[in-house]
Amino acid sequence: MSDVSDDPILVVGAGIGGLVTALSLHDAGHAVEIFESADEVRPLGVGINLLPHAVRELDALGLLDRLLPASVQPSTLAYFTKRGEPIWDEPRGLAAGYRWPQVSIHRGSLQQHLLQAVLERIGADHLHTGHHLVDLDSHDDHAMAHFASRRGGTVERSVRGSIVVAADGIHSAARAKRYPDEGMPRWNSALLWRGLATAPPVLDGRTMIWAGHPQQKFIGYPVADLPDGRQAFNFIAELRTDDTVLAEREDWNRPGVLEEFIGPFEGWRFDWLDVPALIRSASGTFRFPMVDRDPVERWSFGRTTLLGDSAHPMYPIGSNGASQAILDARVLTGCLRDIADPVAALERYDVERRPATGAIVLANRGLGPELPMSLVEQRAPDGFASIGDVISPEEILEVTEGYRRTAGFALAALSEGRSLADLSYA
Repeated sequence: MSDVSDDPILVVGAGIGGLVTALSLHDAGHAVEIFESADEVRPLGVGINLLPHAVRELDALGLLDRLLPASVQPSTLAYFTKRGEPIWDEPRGLAAGYRWPQVSIHRGSLQQHLLQAVLERIGADHLHTGHHLVDLDSHDDHAMAHFASRRGGTVERSVRGSIVVAADGIHSAARAKRYPDEGMPRWNSALLWRGLATAPPVLDGRTMIWAGHPQQKFIGYPVADLPDGRQAFNFIAELRTDDTVLAEREDWNRPGVLEEFIGPFEGWRFDWLDVPALIRSASGTFRFPMVDRDPVERWSFGRTTLLGDSAHPMYPIGSNGASQAILDARVLTGCLRDIADPVAALERYDVERRPATGAIVLANRGLGPELPMSLVEQRAPDGFASIGDVISPEEILEVTEGYRRTAGFALAALSEGRSLADLSYA
């Protein structure tokens, strides 16, 4: 173990990034204490995707057997126009030759499985809820995290650790301390309504669907197989607005209003999917704006660092948010193993992960792997006789494979199969 201090590592945030970080560090022999702002870690959210390189890391932590029965492993990603015409499809996960599947799962289910692993392996007495980070500081031989019991409160408890890993989300208090003038997240004028429907399998029941274009888009994929043969089907209905200023803080749990968005989708009745009927069948939706933050010049300051959405919040394009947080956790663990000085280890983690995730943030602003849908809409807004007259397979493949390389899950990059935590960072 690299840090000879008796102080534990403090992980702030019990979301996906924080829980995986705690499990990874504990697996490597570190003492860990986890601090969560909420009074209870509850299974919130809707669907989420984990890419094969992130699934590899969860497998290395012995978590895959928990997740596979509670998820769907998609074998195909398919692009369609706003009329339901096929543009492109490609294999995903095991079907694409990866050694690990892609995993589609309810975010709350994933978080609960991670939480259960934390309780079993680390212990409930090391998870502290009702702790909202107010401040943090670094000293020569330790770091301090200062907490209040509620957002905006004064410090009620200060905790000493060997290092502090802030995985406290897009509104990170730790990031705000390092970048006090950053302000609100950047908004691209798009609003997303996310929901879960119970429905018969769409297409083969193992296909992720992207339909439409940047101004109006529908994304859907199953996250669980149900005993009656139906599936829990996650969907995102996205509309670009004319607004330029984000008037309210985004919230994963803000209820959506059907009348706000269903109108533009009324005509999206394809021979393989009735989009408005599927949306209406959901018990409700959650609405939030598509936001991110600019990449910053550093995450690590002495014995403190950022991880996950606190470090690199990105648009939910390309299934990368949670996946990149998992990669952060594993690289951080490897750096702390190989480098005796914790400050130097956090600096190396910063160098390893910050440029890579910054490139994804910027790629997602450029539509990432969804660019072919935009090109088809620009070139053939009224339809086409043959997709080959509009865009070539080579042009699509150049975009999609380029994004896989940027995001770190190109097939060749995963051929060796070693966990990021096992690589050398000395």
